[in-house]
Amino acid sequence: MRAGVFGVGAALPEQLISNDDLAARLDTSDEWIVRRTGIRARRRLNGDDSLAHLAAAACAEALADAGRTAAEVDRVIVSTITADQVTPGLAPAVAGLLGCEPIAALDLNAACAGFLVALEEASALVESGRASCVLVCGAEALSRITDHDDRSTAVLFGDGAGAVVVAPGDLDLGCAAFSFGCSPEHAGLLYAGREERKLRMNGQEVYRHAVRRMVESTRAALADCRLDVDDIDAFVAHQANARIIEAAAAELGLPADKVIIDVDRVANTSSASIPLALWQAERDGRLRPGARVALAAFGAGFVWGAAVMSWKERVHVCA
Repeated sequence: MRAGVFGVGAALPEQLISNDDLAARLDTSDEWIVRRTGIRARRRLNGDDSLAHLAAAACAEALADAGRTAAEVDRVIVSTITADQVTPGLAPAVAGLLGCEPIAALDLNAACAGFLVALEEASALVESGRASCVLVCGAEALSRITDHDDRSTAVLFGDGAGAVVVAPGDLDLGCAAFSFGCSPEHAGLLYAGREERKLRMNGQEVYRHAVRRMVESTRAALADCRLDVDDIDAFVAHQANARIIEAAAAELGLPADKVIIDVDRVANTSSASIPLALWQAERDGRLRPGARVALAAFGAGFVWGAAVMSWKERVHVCA
């Protein structure tokens, strides 16, 4: 049996912040933001909203999409760097809001690569027989750690949650391959300190490293499952910046019609960005059952990773 993804869900806060809203208080413009980043809008939680409720909404939609119930879930893994509290984590609250049985529920912090790390953990649990239905959620409220007076970063980040259901099946591909890496010597180029608690970034260096590492890890994951770039139907990278995604895709040799870009509507949502992009791509008709998908991400640490999987492959799903 292989692990596969069988359901997807998404949730965004109601508050919409446009580029023009930011230009009204910062030395910037819609034209400048779009040209440099591809971002047109982002969502923000207000002071009364909880990230747990947003994550639970995404998970509930993913379960419904997969035809599963909360009673069937035996693990909840949430990737986040912006949980509602220092402790306890977000995942136990999400499991409680969903009405799950008393199960293992844990948070994972791997910055913007966190969703991919969580997806590999879920796949390993399923394929080892230790779990049969795992919720994997990326949920972030980056507005909590954004310096809203810093023009270089205030325009980049948004809040949101996306989730998938991972379960076993008699699949041709499933969640076939993963590749990860880190370079802690570069930690000072993208971080949020404990005292200030604001994201700080050297944008040019992040761009350079992100493109190279996502390309390397994508090639490694493809090689692990004996596929070529031409075998891929869709490329979904962490939605940090449209220019980064396009540069990585071009270096891989992927045509534009296979590249999923969702950053324009939600901005950079860190570990929530890949599941949010998957959700939107399916609704746009660009992701159909059985599609072969390459995923890639890069984030603070530096940490990076890639995966190759089939999208909602339907051969025989095990109970």
